Amino acid sequence: MEKEVKIKKRIFVIKDLFSYRWILNNLVFFLFVAFLTVLYIANGHEADKMIRDVNATTKNIKDLKFEFKTLKSEEISRSRQAQVVQAASSLGLKMPMQPPVHITAATAK
Repeated sequence: MEKEVKIKKRIFVIKDLFSYRWILNNLVFFLFVAFLTVLYIANGHEADKMIRDVNATTKNIKDLKFEFKTLKSEEISRSRQAQVVQAASSLGLKMPMQPPVHITAATAK
């Protein structure tokens, strides 16, 4: 019997604690907590979006670096002397057999 009375008293205390008047008196606080909760959730979503954007940009930069290195190595191989001679021979140009002549200007004293 004593246990039932104690349980009923606890329920009465809990009901009294969360009464209609108490909720109305603390309504501003509840609204403030709800607003902070919405801000917290929105901040988490924004952070996730930013992380996805950073990862996509990093992947894009990595792909562009590989493409640059590939194009650079192709350009280096095309600019070798043998490749240039081969490309020029289709235009009818030939490598000269004699070295170029150096012209020097005489200085007046």
